[in-house]
Amino acid sequence: MSDIKIIGAGLAGCEAAWQIAERGFNVELYEMRPNLLTPAHKTGLLAEIVCSNSLGSENKDGRISAAGILKEELELGNSLILSCAKNSRVPAGGALAVDREKFSSLVTQKIISHEKIKLIREEYKTIPDDLTIISSGPLTSDLLAENLKALAGERIYFYDAVAPVIMKDSINFEKVFVSGRYGRGDDYINCPLNKEEYKNFYDALINAERNLPHDFEKGKYFEGCMPVEAIADRGSDTLRFGCMKPKGLKDPKTDREPYAVVQLRQDNSDGTLYNLVGFQTGLKWNEQKKVFSMIPGLEQAEFVRLGVMHRNTSVNAPAVLDENLRLKLKPNIFLAGQITGVEGYMESTAMGLVAGINAAKILCNKNLSSWPRESAIGSLLYYLQTTKPSHFQPMNINLGLFPELKGVKNKVERAKIFREKALTAMKEFFNSL
Repeated sequence: MSDIKIIGAGLAGCEAAWQIAERGFNVELYEMRPNLLTPAHKTGLLAEIVCSNSLGSENKDGRISAAGILKEELELGNSLILSCAKNSRVPAGGALAVDREKFSSLVTQKIISHEKIKLIREEYKTIPDDLTIISSGPLTSDLLAENLKALAGERIYFYDAVAPVIMKDSINFEKVFVSGRYGRGDDYINCPLNKEEYKNFYDALINAERNLPHDFEKGKYFEGCMPVEAIADRGSDTLRFGCMKPKGLKDPKTDREPYAVVQLRQDNSDGTLYNLVGFQTGLKWNEQKKVFSMIPGLEQAEFVRLGVMHRNTSVNAPAVLDENLRLKLKPNIFLAGQITGVEGYMESTAMGLVAGINAAKILCNKNLSSWPRESAIGSLLYYLQTTKPSHFQPMNINLGLFPELKGVKNKVERAKIFREKALTAMKEFFNSL
């Protein structure tokens, strides 16, 4: 007999299951795939990565970021997802990127081999009455979403997009160069464009035929994964200051910065696949091949995965969740992952860790305690709790969510202080569990 049910075996659901099982409790983990696939998922592997294979920046070489602090906190909490990510990493400069299949396979093996976790391959359609974590993700099945809506009220949504992946051996290396920005490493393949090539590419991109959302609603994109064509719609130079910025990249053929650059990042451990960084798209598939083949070096590119746009759903967290990620109208139900209103792989993982540890405390008949406000995890929870419901939108971790630091204006020094306060607080918190 299980002590708790978890609905959804994505990043958050697997993390929550692991945290609870490692504390000695029996978990029933429900996953509808592969029997019922979503518009974005392709396999039955747990914790399948469907968008970018980058899990965000790490703290190294003296560079500190909010995403890096969050990863360090997850490591202190013995995160399953972070551990599997590090064991399936591929080169990505200052970021943690993974081989998708290897990563999901590692998570799946860890989950199915744990004696305290029972994986059940079926769709869960209703909201249980007993202790449960719902981590069904932004692509929650229609029936479960409707039942959740009855408890959570109004849901919010946004459109997310996936970038194409190509075969490395189909790249024309006579036209590209390998380098990181400012000469830091050689983890990226760079496709340089001159002014005329950029203009031709831009014109083709904005005029290409797109897959409109089924309900034809507009303007509901998450900024961090906005389709490249939607960014281009904002002006002819927006791409050159975004995913196609040339800053810090010097073409060895000209010894100058190109007018614009498309970067390719390794997508698997073997280095045979590369994705177009920042090129999430909702263009029709035949249009993607035509437009992206205009990029120098990709004229004969072989696309193994084309971009796709899909709808993501989450709750209005400050209106429906308490500070512990429980539904206000049904406190025995926790939510975890992107459905809570966070955005990003590691942010979703963190909400799974929070829900799992909180649920385990309830199973131990212990009071729930507040997560440290100074931490990245605590700052995300604070955002979910305190934002005005009328202004709420999905959020990545960023230093702007941390408690204000007065009298420290230097950005590098501020980041160091944020990190020191966060890790000190989280070490004390985890030691107290």
